Amino acid sequence: MWFPFILINIRDTLGWRFAFPRQRVPFRALFRARLAGEAFNATTPGASVAGEPAKAALIRRRVDYHESAASLVVAKTTITISQVLFLAFGLVVVRRAGVDPRLFHALLIALAVETVATSGFVAVQTTRALGVVSALLMRLGLTGLAHGSATADIAIKRYYRRHPGALALSIGFHFLGWLLSAGETYLILRLLGVHVALPVAVGIEAAGTAVRFASFFVPAHIGALEGGNVVAFVGFGLDAATGLSFTLVRRVRELTWVGIGFLVVAHRDTALVEAPSLEPGA
Repeated sequence: MWFPFILINIRDTLGWRFAFPRQRVPFRALFRARLAGEAFNATTPGASVAGEPAKAALIRRRVDYHESAASLVVAKTTITISQVLFLAFGLVVVRRAGVDPRLFHALLIALAVETVATSGFVAVQTTRALGVVSALLMRLGLTGLAHGSATADIAIKRYYRRHPGALALSIGFHFLGWLLSAGETYLILRLLGVHVALPVAVGIEAAGTAVRFASFFVPAHIGALEGGNVVAFVGFGLDAATGLSFTLVRRVRELTWVGIGFLVVAHRDTALVEAPSLEPGA
């Protein structure tokens, strides 16, 4: 339930912290806000972004809403980049680990798709595409939203230009989070009485990231992750039932932390009830 997932959460929170150029938000506040936001992401539809407004709301007394929104976009980008890097790393590790060639080729295709999609996501943020969104909102008369979008757009572009070191640290901490997830996979399998080599655990986790990427619109990746893990376990010469058991253990851990996230929301409900304004000067 607690180890090593607590370390994964810490690394991912640090990844978000370095998405703030000035890093003004205390780590504890970010950690709690992230727990709450991820609880929403795991239980509601919305392309795994339903909890991002909750994160911004929970820290709005410490940082400007526009800056927090920009940081969330950057953090979502860096965690996606680290996910692509981890999948590439996993493919290198498992190349000689006895993986089924069909699974290996499927993961290669997934890596290519993820690389193209992530590159497009970065391009949207670093070009004038977001400016088009602001102009469209202004034409629709949504002045507050248009101003917020334009402000966030400027903050995001400024971050990428002026803070390459922070960007690298954000990607690095998220990548460490994926490595720890592979360690969690190894530990769960050991506790289930299944002895596998560490490269196999890395490969299973890498396959899981590909499934998560493809099923980003499904709350908690229900069904997709179960099926994907079974295929991955069989691809590494393991029993399909073991793959399902592994997934169920992880689901129990996920539910535990989702519950903790909602407890954070319950404790800080006033921050969510008082919706932040998007008007200038808010």
